[in-house]
Amino acid sequence: MLRAYVGRFAPSPSGPLHFGSLLAALASWLDARAAGGSWLLRMEDLDTPRVQAGAADAILRQLDAFGLRWDGAVTYQSARNELYRAALDSLERAGMTYWCGCSRSEIADSALVFSNGGDQALAPDGARIYPGTCRNGLAPGNKPRALRVRTNPEPIRFSDRLRGEFAQSVEREVGDFVLRRADGQVAYQLAVVVDDAAQGVTDVVRGADLLESTARQIHLQRLLGVPTPCYLHVPVAVNAAGEKLSKQTRAPDATMQDMTRALGFLGLQRPAGIAPQELLAWAVQVWDLAKLPRCRALQA
Repeated sequence: MLRAYVGRFAPSPSGPLHFGSLLAALASWLDARAAGGSWLLRMEDLDTPRVQAGAADAILRQLDAFGLRWDGAVTYQSARNELYRAALDSLERAGMTYWCGCSRSEIADSALVFSNGGDQALAPDGARIYPGTCRNGLAPGNKPRALRVRTNPEPIRFSDRLRGEFAQSVEREVGDFVLRRADGQVAYQLAVVVDDAAQGVTDVVRGADLLESTARQIHLQRLLGVPTPCYLHVPVAVNAAGEKLSKQTRAPDATMQDMTRALGFLGLQRPAGIAPQELLAWAVQVWDLAKLPRCRALQA
């Protein structure tokens, strides 16, 4: 029996939508609507220092103006801490977590290096690979700072709907990663897994910059005994310097004129003469993964 499609868009309210975030929203909305499924909206507002006052409401207004309307109530991660604590407790009872007392400088000092003696080995997201310093207990005098999950060398394999087969050994390529930070904040990798499971998400459509996070999330899904969604990672928009569009790179707010550009970015060329109010209905009808570029980034 086929499961009903449940998709989602999960922006961080660090500012209004820019072209890059509009692109991710549009791709996930089109995929959900083309499948006759539902599309949920979740605000990833756990990282309090990055949350901008009023940004969540601005995002809601923008999505509504673009015609990207969601199903059901908006979910806010900041209201879901009980779920995250329950997941952490479950992993702790299973012996799958441990406390780490390493500071960033200590991790840098003890980080793995390449066999040729070159630069320190980095995880795909640019972080240093954690060498497991505290896996068997804290060093004398060290206090617990962050909670890490145990990984293993067995590659995690999954099939991306656009990019095909993908494999990553989380232990070798990332290391035991953090689930609760030194400031007490639950880490993104745990929160997104718990949220997707609780909301019954079947399909995750997001930017290719998050492809390297997927194996970590599948690792947690398996440990928590929750389903693994289907994944589709679409190209991300970058500026002329090759930087992903974001508030940090001063990407301007998305405007209505960006909709046609975003559709073209996703391989859908707007036909001449189509009225603005008909554009999204047309796009749902012609949504086709075969038209999507397979490169990870495109200049906006």
